Amino acid sequence: MTGSVRLPILLAVIVLALLPLGATSNTLLNFMTFALIVALAAQGWNLLGGYGGQFSFGHAAFFGTGAYAMGLLQVRFGLNPWAAMPVAMLLGAAVGWAIGFLAFRARLRGAYFALVTLAFAEVFRILANAWAFTGAAAGLLVPLRLQAANMQFEDKRLFYWLVLAFVASALVLTAELARSRFGARLVALRENEDAARALGVDTLRVKLAAITLSAGVTAAAGGLYAQKSLYLDAAIAYGPWISVDALLAPIVGGLGTVFGPLIGALALLGLGEISKMALGNLFGGALPGIDLIVFGILLILAVAFAPRGLLGLFDGLVRRAKPAQGGEATP
Repeated sequence: MTGSVRLPILLAVIVLALLPLGATSNTLLNFMTFALIVALAAQGWNLLGGYGGQFSFGHAAFFGTGAYAMGLLQVRFGLNPWAAMPVAMLLGAAVGWAIGFLAFRARLRGAYFALVTLAFAEVFRILANAWAFTGAAAGLLVPLRLQAANMQFEDKRLFYWLVLAFVASALVLTAELARSRFGARLVALRENEDAARALGVDTLRVKLAAITLSAGVTAAAGGLYAQKSLYLDAAIAYGPWISVDALLAPIVGGLGTVFGPLIGALALLGLGEISKMALGNLFGGALPGIDLIVFGILLILAVAFAPRGLLGLFDGLVRRAKPAQGGEATP
């Protein structure tokens, strides 16, 4: 990892880590914890979609597997959550590898691959909703045992910092991947898969590795979500909401970049909360759902005027400002 990436990651983590010390609001802490979990899932999606160009509409399959594994291993098998987390990540990665093997062996690309991932997520949702082992429609309740040994903390800031540690690890992982030979092959595959294969890149192997890694990171987000909420049902764990959020965050923040998913998740969820509060106060509940309409319009405008995401927009502004500064310095 180069110093140019290491320093921004360190600064971002320090700022986010200090936030709960200055702002003690439970609402803000809950929002930031949830936003970081979504950012972690989005970082997983970004490894496959942003760097590899394999757009998935079904990352809920990996998120839900991680969440249910985390809950079931505790409730049905009595496993400690600290031990359950790596198992949940491995199970999520295994599901990713299996879906990737079936899809990529069949040479599915673009919209076909996206629809297959969506179909798998729906199958998992239906199975979880019908199977008594997962709690079926009633859902799964993880017992409340407030002890650090159970990954449950009386001080909510400790869980926030735990989630932040996962996000920081994902940022470092992405930065390392971006400068590795594997990352270069992944980007080559994204730009032109046929040309990459002609140059000797084993595209099936690269894509399988990417979806396995992506699924493992997303499953970690699901496991953290299960431990935060202590309740799961099929609509929550395998619902389309997480597939949409994991996909939109990198697009809004900056596709195929290290910080794009984090910035996009904070911007998207923050914008959603602000529009909900502002319009809720303005109309007093007379027009339910209007905040989602406004949120959608703002999202369309953001994508239309910032196709490279917020990071691309910021980069463009910096580049535009540099010649102006140079011109002023010229006598």
